[in-house]
Amino acid sequence: MSPRAAAADRPPGFRGVFRADADARAVYAEAAGIQRIWPDAVAVPADAADASVLVRWAHETRTPLVPRGSGTSMAGGAIGPGVIVDLSQLRDLPTVDADHRRMRVGPGVLRGEADAAAAAFGLRFPVDPSSGAYCTIGGMASTNAAGAHTLKFGATRPWVTALDCIFDDGTQAVVRRGQPLPDGVPALTRFLEDAAPEIKAADPTSLVHRDVRKDSSGYAVAEYARGGDLIDLLVGSEGTLGLFVAVEIALIPRPLATASLLAAFPTLEAAVLGATVARQAGASACELLDRTFLDFVRDVADVGEPAARLPVATDAVLLIEIEGDSTDRARSAVTDLARAVTAAGAVYVELAFDEAAEAALWELRHAASPILARLDPALKSMQVIEDGAVPPDRLADYVRGVRTAMTRQGMRGAIFGHAGDAHVHVNPLVDVRDPAWRDKVRALLDEVTALTARLGGTLTGEHGDGRLRTPLLPLMWPAGDGVALRLFRAIKTAFDPRGIFNPGVKVAAPGAGILGDVKYDPRLAPLPPLARRALDRVADERAYATPRLSLLDAAG
Repeated sequence: MSPRAAAADRPPGFRGVFRADADARAVYAEAAGIQRIWPDAVAVPADAADASVLVRWAHETRTPLVPRGSGTSMAGGAIGPGVIVDLSQLRDLPTVDADHRRMRVGPGVLRGEADAAAAAFGLRFPVDPSSGAYCTIGGMASTNAAGAHTLKFGATRPWVTALDCIFDDGTQAVVRRGQPLPDGVPALTRFLEDAAPEIKAADPTSLVHRDVRKDSSGYAVAEYARGGDLIDLLVGSEGTLGLFVAVEIALIPRPLATASLLAAFPTLEAAVLGATVARQAGASACELLDRTFLDFVRDVADVGEPAARLPVATDAVLLIEIEGDSTDRARSAVTDLARAVTAAGAVYVELAFDEAAEAALWELRHAASPILARLDPALKSMQVIEDGAVPPDRLADYVRGVRTAMTRQGMRGAIFGHAGDAHVHVNPLVDVRDPAWRDKVRALLDEVTALTARLGGTLTGEHGDGRLRTPLLPLMWPAGDGVALRLFRAIKTAFDPRGIFNPGVKVAAPGAGILGDVKYDPRLAPLPPLARRALDRVADERAYATPRLSLLDAAG
């Protein structure tokens, strides 16, 4: 029996939901990114043991499995051929060990829920992607998610202390940071024998994008080579090495006080210098709003404050947060920082000392989605170049190069992101009425990929490679005659010799094309009406945390 035929049949002994009808398949054919791929079926395991049954069946039938949480994936890692495995319902509630500052959660627990549980003990999980209200902890571990506070606290990887995994033959085992690997797991034995020695023998300079502060591209071979801790390799693996059925994360005390400032700069170079000053001052967050972003903000009156107060010649804005162990110290630190960024070239500075003022200031950072939603419906925000990170001293070159690339294709777009880490998000606006729109999108991707490589950057700062960027990895990992790519293949083969876990992610499938089907393409056959209504609700209401099959039932 072929894998495709097997995927349509309910696995023996599987207790969860298993559907292969068109509506169920369609509602999982899209995620937050731009691509569309129809799966063959959808499985929602009832618990970890049920997930193990599913994996054993996939191993025997060589059926591809595509793990998925809330579907907030931007790079296509949560869609694919085979069987979608919706882990969002493995929602074992957070168990907080306040004494050791640890929390164990099911992979389907939302980041916001986990942080709220920690808050009851005066603790927090400091990794805060903008999708934190509806992304899952399992998804965050899968992609090594980050966020605004990565500047001070790092991305997800160092905060994961244990992973409860199901490996390719269905074996379930816990991998714990700093502890020996469990015995009797064939995948781990193969890795230690076949891949680990080669990783440790590799030239370290071929395993990193030098001076890049945020990078979730490929497997984290450099981290594993440095510390020998397998958990570092599993985090960020995007479901290609096994399923995560529980995650243990570290916690820290909540901040006692914060203060913020907005600083406007006449040039990108001055803003980059301001970001350096903020980073050196110990800022907890430093966000970039480029001129392209500000132009959109000014166009919409009810979200235009405080943008309306900015000097007309503003080329970039930084939003900066400082944490302190008292209100007075936070206020003093941000006041000192205001003087420092002014000396660095800021021509306008606005301070916020209390919670309400800070919220008003930071609302400017979150204005992109409501603004873009009000534009001509034929203009689609296609996040095809949305996760680039470069060495901090090349940030101005990168932003200017992205602006030029969009202009060359006749596109407007919004550029914003994490200035302190030189990590930039871009929302190009594409007119799908233009017969040449696809060629222009591909040309934009090609030009920005070449720009990123030339500047020594990565295409994948925090959202994963997925199926969008994996085919481009040879262009981004050329050092050492392809050592990194060879190691990626060795890791994948050791853990998953039958290729059942998210094939085509991290290691490109043979003949993999660029882009694939784009869900905004008016030439694509429409999805079934129920699925279309459900997915439209996800987009309109940011309803990612609602199970897709429940949305499908509601749409009926």
